[in-house]
Amino acid sequence: MRYARGMRGPRERLKRQRGFTLIELLIVIAIIVILISAAAPKFSQILMNARETAAARHIQTIHTAQAQYSAQFGKYAASLAELGPPASGQPGPAGADLIPKDLAEGEKGGYRFTLEATPQGYKIIAVPTAYGNTGRRTFYSDQTMVIRENWGQEPATAASPEMK
Repeated sequence: MRYARGMRGPRERLKRQRGFTLIELLIVIAIIVILISAAAPKFSQILMNARETAAARHIQTIHTAQAQYSAQFGKYAASLAELGPPASGQPGPAGADLIPKDLAEGEKGGYRFTLEATPQGYKIIAVPTAYGNTGRRTFYSDQTMVIRENWGQEPATAASPEMK
């Protein structure tokens, strides 16, 4: 079949509407994968820094709750559960409802928190739940409200350097 001048057949139209070839698409996908793999470690480090900063803020929250608990009950709380919500009924010394439930359970934001009574007052220790993944630092603080850090898996102590 012959077409009039200026008209094209179906095959010629398909040739002109050509899209990207498979090779071109694979090259674009490879470039995207390379860019993502280069950015992933930096993103992971930024996320870890955010979790560490949040852990320090949670320690400050515990300090504030301890001050309120001491004002209400005349002593420091001996555990996070005493600062958390009550198991039932109204807030009291066994559950003062001063910190959120997840923090009172001891784990929040990739960190495990412990609160212990000491002869002088109390101490707080925060360690990453998965060292190197959720955090690279451990934290220690006590009734002095100074937060100390240790760059390593060993829990920070009262002798660890002050966090800047």
